[in-house]
Amino acid sequence: MPHTLQNDFLKLNIDEPLEGYNFSRFDWTGKITEVHYKGVPVSTIENTFSKNQKTIGKGFYNEFSTTTPIGFKETRIGDWFHKIGIGLLKKEKHSYHFLEDYKIKPAQFTFDIKNNKAIIICTSELVNGYAYVLKKEITLDSNSFSIHYHLENTGQKDIITNEYNHNFLAINNDLIGTDYTLNFPFEINPHRFHKTVNLENKVDINTNSIGFNDTPNDDFFFSNLSGKSNIENKWELLNAKNKIGITSTGDFKVNKVNLWGWKHVICPEMFFKIHLKAGESTQWTRTYKFFDII
Repeated sequence: MPHTLQNDFLKLNIDEPLEGYNFSRFDWTGKITEVHYKGVPVSTIENTFSKNQKTIGKGFYNEFSTTTPIGFKETRIGDWFHKIGIGLLKKEKHSYHFLEDYKIKPAQFTFDIKNNKAIIICTSELVNGYAYVLKKEITLDSNSFSIHYHLENTGQKDIITNEYNHNFLAINNDLIGTDYTLNFPFEINPHRFHKTVNLENKVDINTNSIGFNDTPNDDFFFSNLSGKSNIENKWELLNAKNKIGITSTGDFKVNKVNLWGWKHVICPEMFFKIHLKAGESTQWTRTYKFFDII
């Protein structure tokens, strides 16, 4: 059963780890499926054509490693490797792809709601020398909410990975187009991008912002917008039609910034780099603030 955190400004719908989404990509802890600001939806879904809603991203889902989960390379075909926040996935091919449908052995989870906070803990088993405990706290505070992560390496080998929030955004279900502006606190130079997918040329790249000259029918993607420079963890999405803005900040610098979207969704992605030796832990926080544009 979904749980709700709500105040006068915001409403967050959160699924428990073993409810709703059950695919092998996104972290099962703290599945924030929907966010409403003053009754207006500000989040959406990954795609609009999937018949199985339990396999697609929603709202403010996050993921650990899009490329190589911990232990994947040394895992033999037929054995199991970790996907942090989910459990163990069965390796059936020599290469990993985040959209593959892997067999899953779920980790152990606890879930608790206390006043304006949801607390979720994911505890893995020890496999191939890797193990961890992930604790996530989602806290509601006036017109903002924060996601606080704490990851501890309880295994024998180093954990080297990264984490990002996909941020499936659409304000009042408004299609992506001329009403949207996405601002960043750094200079955007397309020559530094690692990959550019803008087949219809409907995405406009400006000095510190990204806009749109029309609604894109094809999905768009830009990788490493900051050119691997360590930059302030911040973005701001504005919608002129609905006069609503969203600001995301984090308590860590980022050196990898991606942007993906489609006609119905826009997703700025800020990556947190992780390297933990056995017994070490780290923590980081993402905060989302919602406001009226005057």
